[in-house]
Amino acid sequence: MNPTLHIGVNIDGVLHRDDMPPVDADTQFQMIADAGVFDYVEMNPPAGVALARYVELSERYALPVRVIGGIFCAGRDEAHLRHLIEWAPRFGSKVLNCQLYANHADGHRLTDIEVAQFYAQACEWAAPAECIPSLEVHVDMWSEEFSRVARVGELLAHDGIALRLTLDHSHLIFKIGNDEELDVSKIRALVEAGEIVLDPDAPDAIFKQWIARGWVHHAHARSVIPNNPRNSRMCRPDDRPGRGIQYPFVRPAMDQWDGNWDEAALLPWKNAVRHLLDAHAHSSDSTPQHISCEFIPFADYGGGARYSIFENNVACATWLRNTWLEQTAGQDAVTA
Repeated sequence: MNPTLHIGVNIDGVLHRDDMPPVDADTQFQMIADAGVFDYVEMNPPAGVALARYVELSERYALPVRVIGGIFCAGRDEAHLRHLIEWAPRFGSKVLNCQLYANHADGHRLTDIEVAQFYAQACEWAAPAECIPSLEVHVDMWSEEFSRVARVGELLAHDGIALRLTLDHSHLIFKIGNDEELDVSKIRALVEAGEIVLDPDAPDAIFKQWIARGWVHHAHARSVIPNNPRNSRMCRPDDRPGRGIQYPFVRPAMDQWDGNWDEAALLPWKNAVRHLLDAHAHSSDSTPQHISCEFIPFADYGGGARYSIFENNVACATWLRNTWLEQTAGQDAVTA
């Protein structure tokens, strides 16, 4: 039995609305501390950001940045990756979350071998810092083609390296019933043939296979529904509405969000998260040790909405903690 779970928040989601003045870092840490439901902060600092200031805030508010990371392009961002690794011990970071673009800096599409090589190199660099790299399954990255994940995991296994993934169920569940999104992932035919299953209630759902193989090392929590509606309030750089990978956890007012909000529609996502928590609770070596709430304000998520992004993060963290307590009922101790 595993009684340990740390619940955090991505600092990008520590604001109420994106049409309000930006929230400074000091206020963000104060908001996180005052909420009383978060154990740590997750950050994706871009290159050039002065990290010493965040170390000071982390220490002042007793909020370790247990997860640090970013979006990386192979052939361009290795120096930034190493820079974050060097700072990880000062933050108390245990997970190095990596979103890796599908294309190399020179424009070619990364092969499975190149993805594995990038990850293996990150593991080698991060070993002295005791901050374990984790590849995030995420839209617009190599891993959006979900069928590649197992191939990369098997390549790494041949070299004796364990694949570590960051699982955000929302990036899978929002595609259910959406042919356009299934085509983006190049899995429509596989889903129709039953070779890849996205339904979170199915015993052979693809994310359950990743969990069973011990690959899920970190997780993000952001609620979504199958065939989630596009975000009509903010457009992507290609001028299309956001892809719709966020569905409010808390009922929004009618003028705060487009569409009819239905709490029952959250059940598939909640069941998917419950499965992950259950797998972790009943295995001493199961992962993840950390789950970051990640309601965020960008186009593909909650950009342009008028509901409070941070209130949704707080509510989600409270639900996660209560659900975790239910999962671990009867254990000797529950540590958060």
